[in-house]
Amino acid sequence: MNAFSRFGEKFNRYAGITQLMDDLNDGLRTPGVIMLGGGNPAAIPAMQDYFHRATASLLESGELLAAMSNYDGPRGNDAFIHALASLLQQTYDWPVTANNISLTNGSQSAFFALFNLLAGPQRNGIQKKILLPLAPEYIGYRDAGLEDELFVACRPQITRLEGGMFKYHVDFSALPLDEDIAAICVSRPTNPTGNVLTDDEIHRLDALAQQRGIPLIIDSAYGTPFPNIIFTKATPLWHDNIVLSMSLSKLGLPGLRCGIVIASEAITQALTNINGIVSLSPGGMGPVVAGEMIASGTLLPMSREVIRPYYQHKAQQAVVMLQAAIDVPGFHIHQPQGAIFLWLWFEGLPITTLTLYRRLKARGVLVVPGEYFFFGMSDEDDNWRHRSECIRMNYVQDEDSMRRGIEIIAEEVKKAWQN
Repeated sequence: MNAFSRFGEKFNRYAGITQLMDDLNDGLRTPGVIMLGGGNPAAIPAMQDYFHRATASLLESGELLAAMSNYDGPRGNDAFIHALASLLQQTYDWPVTANNISLTNGSQSAFFALFNLLAGPQRNGIQKKILLPLAPEYIGYRDAGLEDELFVACRPQITRLEGGMFKYHVDFSALPLDEDIAAICVSRPTNPTGNVLTDDEIHRLDALAQQRGIPLIIDSAYGTPFPNIIFTKATPLWHDNIVLSMSLSKLGLPGLRCGIVIASEAITQALTNINGIVSLSPGGMGPVVAGEMIASGTLLPMSREVIRPYYQHKAQQAVVMLQAAIDVPGFHIHQPQGAIFLWLWFEGLPITTLTLYRRLKARGVLVVPGEYFFFGMSDEDDNWRHRSECIRMNYVQDEDSMRRGIEIIAEEVKKAWQN
């Protein structure tokens, strides 16, 4: 067999996101495995009932079959795009039009296109990068660049809170805003930690981006306006220097693979052109279902009144279980402010969390080791012990599975300290 190209060699690597998705797939098909790792959303009964009724109605009307039987344009389903633009104008008074919105086959595809559109080798010879102002950040970004070392990430400030909690903040004094930075990117709420950048942090990052003439990318896959899995104050923000990414996945529709990008008209046109070349057009089923939610007036209320309270209760319940079960020294939980994960910090842990992950997997409990979420950092930060002391834990499983999984985590952590 001939050697792969540089592209082939890079994307043939077994990446952290690949391992996470393999674990998710294998765990779903292995009886008894406790799935505290991957990012499948919860099967919220009220949402599943709604989607059952909505898809049955759309099938009966012929709209769903039409979406399955026809291509949309490379920008995505026109009716949904116009409906979403109107909803955002009316709800937030944003200056957004249909020309600012493009759809993709999931937000992972959107970020692959965005990062490589903005960063990488430039015509003037500069190798531009994406600044992640607060690490840890989403594991799915890590390998999304056509070139290696596409990211520059900064160590956070850590605020210790009462009750065994802590919170990350952006260290604005350490941000390397040099000429090689093509864009600033944050997830809000943050995957993996459930951290929500404050309104002040977002406005300061926005001001820095505008001063330097670079976009601020806000990954709102779990955030506002929907699915609104945010348990603290977080004001939505958009203008045409902000690239806002959303998804239908965490509404409970990950299998439909529909990402949404709201950006300047220039970026929207570029993403549209990329769609046409790479995938012809985005899938049409997700926009039809979400379009029905907009038409019926249920999208934002269900996010606010069904999805958010469900996850907030589950997060609080998991925190109580964790603090009751784990009594080793140095155990902290990042303040749960949103998303569907808890971020556990075992300060001074005698083993790495990659080793802990392997021991837990051998006992049928899947988590994600924290090492994968710290990338793009300096050589000095590469030796920061905190990177090897954290794990990401999904909290959406049923109560019995959560309790048993947490018991096993507690046992393995205690063994690590004893040995």
